[in-house]
Amino acid sequence: MSDTENRGSGQAGFRPTASTVILIAGVFAGLIVCYFIAAPFLPAIVWSVTLALLFMPLQVRLEKWVRSPSLAACLAVMLAALLVVVPSVIISGLLLNEAMRGAVHMAEIVNPDTWTRMAEDNDMLAPVVSQISGWVDLTGLLDNLASSLSAWSGSFIQGSIKGLITMLVTFFFLFYFLRDRGNVIGQLEAMLPFTESEFAVLTGRVSDTIYASVYGTMVVATVQGALGGLMFWWLGLPSPFFWGFIMGLLAIVPFLGAFVVWVPAAVILAVSGDLISAIILALWGTIVVGLIDNIIYPILVGGRLRLHSAVSFVAILGGLVLFGPSGVVLGPLIFAVSQSLLLIARGRMKESGQAAGA
Repeated sequence: MSDTENRGSGQAGFRPTASTVILIAGVFAGLIVCYFIAAPFLPAIVWSVTLALLFMPLQVRLEKWVRSPSLAACLAVMLAALLVVVPSVIISGLLLNEAMRGAVHMAEIVNPDTWTRMAEDNDMLAPVVSQISGWVDLTGLLDNLASSLSAWSGSFIQGSIKGLITMLVTFFFLFYFLRDRGNVIGQLEAMLPFTESEFAVLTGRVSDTIYASVYGTMVVATVQGALGGLMFWWLGLPSPFFWGFIMGLLAIVPFLGAFVVWVPAAVILAVSGDLISAIILALWGTIVVGLIDNIIYPILVGGRLRLHSAVSFVAILGGLVLFGPSGVVLGPLIFAVSQSLLLIARGRMKESGQAAGA
């Protein structure tokens, strides 16, 4: 009997012993405990892996020049810090100032007295406000909205401090992911139960998804937010930087977008009597901000994400709810990896069926 037949007969007659069951249970228990231990660092790990994939080509070039993986990793991390940390600190400072001013201005807008004065000064608006007041408690609704804005401003400041700490831990991990990337990939390939070709498919899908999430979703959202904020600034609307940032965040999620901000702003301009500004904002938002993603996204991403728009919506929005900001990358990544695992499992079952038929 050949070695292959011996292995086949051995696998066919395999029966798990009590010690094997205990071992498997211990592995699962250990993995669960490890997850809870690593959970506080999950955002930093996600962003460090993302940056490692993006800066890996630079790391490879630097290693050829300086002949030292550690020094090359240090240089790559320093460049990543210049490109990520410095703009983030500047943007955070501007956002804090804009958020405070924006909260004060929004509190004035949602003040019931403001709407009462606007209704008194505008004959067209008066019956609308009166009709809405008959349906809902407009005064109570606006007061609750103003209170929510104040509370949100405080939580935004706390989130900025937490984000700064996460950023520091991210670059700590990034150094080791860049320097020891070969060992990390080798250890993963050795531990995971995949063939070489299956592992290549899986890692390729991970790389494509991260690339699409960063260069596609985030770059397009940044451009849309910048264009929206630019028009707010040009029209003299309050807190253009802050609202541009909000429009960029909303543009990350499929089926939502910058229109969630600029449409109410255009309506407020219209009812306040500034019809020209309202029309300009509506046209700019519809033609420029709304359509720019159809031009930029295919150029940057192409077909790399390979997720349907509805699936992307669930993946990104669900990822944001479950994991916070890192869910923008982690949500689509989990869906893409799960899809790849299903394809690998399907391929194995097909091969098993063909082998049994033979």
